[in-house]
Amino acid sequence: MRLLLIGAPGAGKGTQAVRLAERLGLTHISSGDLLRQHVTDETTLGKAVKEYVTRGDLVPDQMVLDMLRKPIVAASEAGGYVLDGFPRTVEQAKIAYDTAKELGVAVQIAIYLEVERKELVRRLLARGRGSDDTQDVIEHRLEVYDAKTRPMIAYYAEREQLITVNGARPADEVTWSVTVQLQKVKRRLEA
Repeated sequence: MRLLLIGAPGAGKGTQAVRLAERLGLTHISSGDLLRQHVTDETTLGKAVKEYVTRGDLVPDQMVLDMLRKPIVAASEAGGYVLDGFPRTVEQAKIAYDTAKELGVAVQIAIYLEVERKELVRRLLARGRGSDDTQDVIEHRLEVYDAKTRPMIAYYAEREQLITVNGARPADEVTWSVTVQLQKVKRRLEA
């Protein structure tokens, strides 16, 4: 099974990705974790990534895709993956799909963790990790999400199976809900 988690900052994607990977025997792949590991390990890719990050620029899509290729292929061969953190835009999703389709490892089911804005702001303020976690910065991050990432929900609804879950509930309930819906989708696909 190949899954993608979609949700606003603070929706619980990282938490659910880890839980679902453990529960379903899948590999959790976090693009952010992989980028940070490449930088720490000072790989060729990591050095290039660090230059972009130091300048405050986004890491180019092709670099992220190149970085994800091996882990996604390996995870697919080992039974599947839960992808968290990429793609972030419809354009990235289209590029990623074309690349993954060629390799036979495209996302099968997208999971949207739906959380109201007020709750997202509350969560992000509560977990504040630094000086950039102010109300204004959080509001800006959510506006960027609305403009760039939210359109992916419709994109994945048209192309793959899309599961929408109320991500505002306690983490255990969200995991349970996703698992139940995944079982329903799996039964439909196998029928």
